[in-house]
Amino acid sequence: MKKSNVTCDYPCADVRKEMIFPQADLDSETIKIVMISECPPANRSDYFYENCSGAFFQTTKTAFQDAGVVIENYEDLTRRGIYLTTAIKCGKTGYLVSAKTIKECALRFLKPELEQFPNIVMILCMGDFAIKAVNYICKEKYGKSPIPPGSTYKIRKQEYVQNGIRFLPSYTHTGDSFNIEKVKRQMIAEDIRTALGYLKSH
Repeated sequence: MKKSNVTCDYPCADVRKEMIFPQADLDSETIKIVMISECPPANRSDYFYENCSGAFFQTTKTAFQDAGVVIENYEDLTRRGIYLTTAIKCGKTGYLVSAKTIKECALRFLKPELEQFPNIVMILCMGDFAIKAVNYICKEKYGKSPIPPGSTYKIRKQEYVQNGIRFLPSYTHTGDSFNIEKVKRQMIAEDIRTALGYLKSH
């Protein structure tokens, strides 16, 4: 699972050219759920699998607590078959990132990252970046995007299954907005409960 010395020559103008990949120590065959958030934080120490005091783990911990699940470290997630990553691997310079940047990063880096896990049953798409990224990947691989266009709150209640994997559109559980928008926090908690319930039946 270790990734190092990865470079990208794509000329993105809306991200910082500092790629970060999850540095997780786990058995890829045990992973059943992947949670894809938006992009790396400004400080690497806040990224997934860096340390449990980092911002990304703290908001993830809160999201699971909202869903009624207590986690204290990344191992608690791994034991449940859950892996965390981001749709793009460089931090954004502004609020938004172009569709071209998301597509390029999805096909170059997120696609092979997901292919490491042969037993995925659900992908939680935590935010618009993740939704777009998985749609690009599936469109290239299977000729069809699993998640339809539309506002997340309108489409998240439907089941989208492609090639044996369910895709659940949700909201990002990382970043400052997580603690601001309480309604989205409630929906994130609902979606985590849905994912964990789905895992039990698969």
